[in-house]
Amino acid sequence: MIPVDVVVIGAGPCGLAVGIAANKRSLSCTLIEQGCVVSSIGQYPTYITFFSTAERLAIGGVPFLIATEKPSRRDALAYYRGVAQHFGLDVRQYEKVERVEVVDRPDGFVVHSRFAGGRRETRARAVVIATGYFGTPNRLGIPGEDLPHVTHYYREGHEAFQRDALVVGGGNSAVETALDLVRAGARVTVAHVGPTFDRNIKPWVRPDFEGRVSEGMIALRWNTRVTRIAAGVALVAGPDGASTVAADHVYLMTGFTPSSELVGPLGVHVDATTGVPEHDPVTMETNVPGVYVAGVLVSGNDANRIFIENGRDHGELIAAALAPAR
Repeated sequence: MIPVDVVVIGAGPCGLAVGIAANKRSLSCTLIEQGCVVSSIGQYPTYITFFSTAERLAIGGVPFLIATEKPSRRDALAYYRGVAQHFGLDVRQYEKVERVEVVDRPDGFVVHSRFAGGRRETRARAVVIATGYFGTPNRLGIPGEDLPHVTHYYREGHEAFQRDALVVGGGNSAVETALDLVRAGARVTVAHVGPTFDRNIKPWVRPDFEGRVSEGMIALRWNTRVTRIAAGVALVAGPDGASTVAADHVYLMTGFTPSSELVGPLGVHVDATTGVPEHDPVTMETNVPGVYVAGVLVSGNDANRIFIENGRDHGELIAAALAPAR
């Protein structure tokens, strides 16, 4: 088995950027993605608009051209598909990496993966982990969280037409989910453990949300914690004590935390407080030689610190570090 120079685990925008940078430096590169290309964006709400401009989401020097100021989910999916095709990236979709094994040099590593047709081993001189965070939602850890009408993801509000919907959270995802549900004709309640919105609410979204609250179209409960979810109802604890909220649908917009399930077993040190893997910010190499991190995984528990617009640069750093050692 001939080893590739680098295997990238994850084919989100930052993983694709690593693949592009590697190819430009004539490094052989394979990307392994458990879902489809940029699967995290595929799971975004259907009609979402990005906070960033298209220019700041572009990778590989390929212009991201749109007719409006902010790109939509559909724009982004089409763009990243086109970029992967343009550079001829070797992307294995719907293949899950189960573990990475350290072996003797020069091969470095064996990446063990599973796909619909069976299992595969891929040898590589270096491994980049760019797995993002969308697969590991922040759970409330309460009874009823796994019921069929409860979800940590949101696509669109049609399913809740003329039904009661509870949105949990106080960030952009919660606010935009609540607004989309209202537009779809749902009866919406928003519950948040804090006394106000989280930071960085999109400035063009907040006035719309506050207007719907003042009009009585969204019931808003600050300082309120959901304690149990049952069929058609949620139990909450707030400033006035315990009460119930009608909830045919429950959307837990509580965010996500990058998973260290691959880096930990490799021996990469992960800070117990911040969740940040130990790495050199100049090369993105971890404390384990040949293992690199890229994208939002680098932000640890603070998923709002690394976005596409600053995580896309990790690819160039990694490729520059790998090229001299080739």
